[in-house]
Amino acid sequence: MFHPGQHIDYILAVFSFLSMFARAGSLSRVTWTGCRRMGNFTSSTSVAGSSCVQHVQEMVSQNCVVIFSKSTCPYCKMAKNVFNEIGATYKVIELDEHNDGRRMQEALAQMTGARTVPRVFINGNCIGGGSDTKQLHQQGKLRPLIEQCAPCCASSSDGSGSGQFESAK
Repeated sequence: MFHPGQHIDYILAVFSFLSMFARAGSLSRVTWTGCRRMGNFTSSTSVAGSSCVQHVQEMVSQNCVVIFSKSTCPYCKMAKNVFNEIGATYKVIELDEHNDGRRMQEALAQMTGARTVPRVFINGNCIGGGSDTKQLHQQGKLRPLIEQCAPCCASSSDGSGSGQFESAK
């Protein structure tokens, strides 16, 4: 039991603690319930969205080129166009069409230090966004990165890109 006046001190302490997390930008990570998975993946709950991070890491490790995108973003379209232009196979996750898109974007921010889209990964490494992808292509550095991937993932034989979309809801 609280003595008179102590319950107010307790409430103020809790409020101060929560305010500290909110100011640090950590409150959303504390309240996350995890990342729901689609398909044959299972749901799980965890603190700090580690299951979302794990899901993103699985996508990145299972595909040579992965673009975390939003369907209306012009920089995302720029990145996809670059890969289409060189005939590379890539996987697209449209965050604005995915149930856990917001959480996945937060996981990407944790992993890469940037919250903006697109987040482009080649061979497990984030190369940046749309402008970075275009610049690497213009410098002749993009294709060599893709060629380091497994042969089945490097490019399609007819020269057309074949983006594989994941927009499960």
